[in-house]
Amino acid sequence: MNDPRTPLRQALQLNPGDAMAWVSLADYELDAGDARSGEAAARRALSLRPGHPEALARLGRAQWMLGQREQAVTSLRAAARSAPQHPGIAVWLAHALEDIGDGEGALAAYSHAHALAPRHAQFAAYLLAWRRRLCDWSDLDALARQVRDAVAHSEASVEPFAFLSEDTSAAEQRRCAGLRAAQIAGVVRPLPPAPAKDPAAPIRAGFLSNGFGAHPTGLLTVALFEALRRRGGLEVQLFALNGDDDSPIRRRLHDAVAVMHDVSRQPHDQVAATIRRAGIDVLFDLRGWGGGGAPEVLAMRPAPVQVNWLAYPGTSGAPWIDYVLADRYVLPEALAADFNETVAWLPRCFQPSDTRRELPLPPPRGDCGLPEDAVVFCCFNNSYKLNPHSMARALAVLRGVPGSVLWLMSGPGRADQRLREFAAHQGLAPERLVFMRKQPHADYLARLRHADLFLDTNPYNAHTTASDALWAGCPVLTCPSATFAARVAGSLNHHLGMDSMNMADDAAFIARAIALGNDREALAELRNQLAARRRDSGLFDMDGFAVDFAAMTIAMARRQRKGEAPSVLQGPSR
Repeated sequence: MNDPRTPLRQALQLNPGDAMAWVSLADYELDAGDARSGEAAARRALSLRPGHPEALARLGRAQWMLGQREQAVTSLRAAARSAPQHPGIAVWLAHALEDIGDGEGALAAYSHAHALAPRHAQFAAYLLAWRRRLCDWSDLDALARQVRDAVAHSEASVEPFAFLSEDTSAAEQRRCAGLRAAQIAGVVRPLPPAPAKDPAAPIRAGFLSNGFGAHPTGLLTVALFEALRRRGGLEVQLFALNGDDDSPIRRRLHDAVAVMHDVSRQPHDQVAATIRRAGIDVLFDLRGWGGGGAPEVLAMRPAPVQVNWLAYPGTSGAPWIDYVLADRYVLPEALAADFNETVAWLPRCFQPSDTRRELPLPPPRGDCGLPEDAVVFCCFNNSYKLNPHSMARALAVLRGVPGSVLWLMSGPGRADQRLREFAAHQGLAPERLVFMRKQPHADYLARLRHADLFLDTNPYNAHTTASDALWAGCPVLTCPSATFAARVAGSLNHHLGMDSMNMADDAAFIARAIALGNDREALAELRNQLAARRRDSGLFDMDGFAVDFAAMTIAMARRQRKGEAPSVLQGPSR
């Protein structure tokens, strides 16, 4: 597949005054992940056509990719003023407004784009996802139906990560991811196959993510990487799509691995070339279809074995991903048929955790906005998981436990106000919802010690937040269902030896929560059980996890070195 930038560059050498050719080149550069070249091309276009909205839009997109958030908004606002009927520019402006914290402004921009092109499923999907984040549930069913129908009929490639929040089947999720993967496969050129290695050569594992720092991915993986270094047998290299945030987690990650490559803001082909030069045998994708990832890099096939693990709780739908690393609870055999990857089953929960996290003493309840003697239910999941169904279920629990409160993480824009309005419509005093602003991780964990019971959400479970709650001594009540994203909290409970906290349906969930909320002794006994299981279950045994993880990685690499295709792998039962 030829690089589409080559003929454009040649044409511009002959006719450098063609402003729209510079705009087209900017598009190609940005799609290739080369924000600086895209910015340069957009500025050349603007020098020829000052104020042209298409050139301004590409400049804004480049600035957004470079982390120049305020400048991006300025450029995109100017583009939108010049082209108010352009839905694509409205969407790019909405993305930039999200990042500067203007949640309601982003909602207005997404709504405008959808109004301009109401049949465009991708615009509907953007609006749907952002309304979920803002807990604005108006027209939710109609938007969800439009997006699901578009996926069912292969009419649009919508973002697979946002699609996980919809009440869909695993088969629908695979179809959605597959459409997005096919779009990328149509424009990305794979690298030539890597040269064969000596079967006895050391095995190198690479990890690609934009979360190597004070981010859920860094928090989940750092203790595992430290354990892998202690255990030996596997050389670990990190490829960081995010720059150094100077956090303690980033420093620990740097010290735990053989090499950390800072590939932030590099073009996709340069990132892939760095991975190839490093001689990586097994490359773990720790972002998948989540924002800030680089699926284009994986599509270039920089490593002979590539694995979907941890950050994206579903199938990649991508032909360039060979394995998905899971456990048999979160991904049972019946669900594996809806994954395009070959399954590698760990004998323990697939999700590691940082077992060096300290649990400071919490501030007084009053400082957290909590009543002194009330039962505190909590749910610190992201706001896009707090759908009408999950919130109605949680409010039913509050009705059954007099004086109790529900502690939530504060959301963007007017999300908190909308949730309080929802509670009022359900007949509950709005002040029974208490909100926590984002805290440094240690402070957040300390506050978790005030929570009595974590009430999970569906169809997208608590993942890192469930691990945090369990580590802080707060039991997690969940209702596992039929997708990977809806089974993560259940897997944590299962491997903790607390299957009694995995409910069969909503009625059982509500009844169990109410019973615990009205029985302080039973709640205290449950917390004591959690403390004991945390010590001896193996869920938080990162040395044991490292042994299993290394064995699985080595098995993948050895099959490939012998010329064997990926095959179902499973560790010894525990």
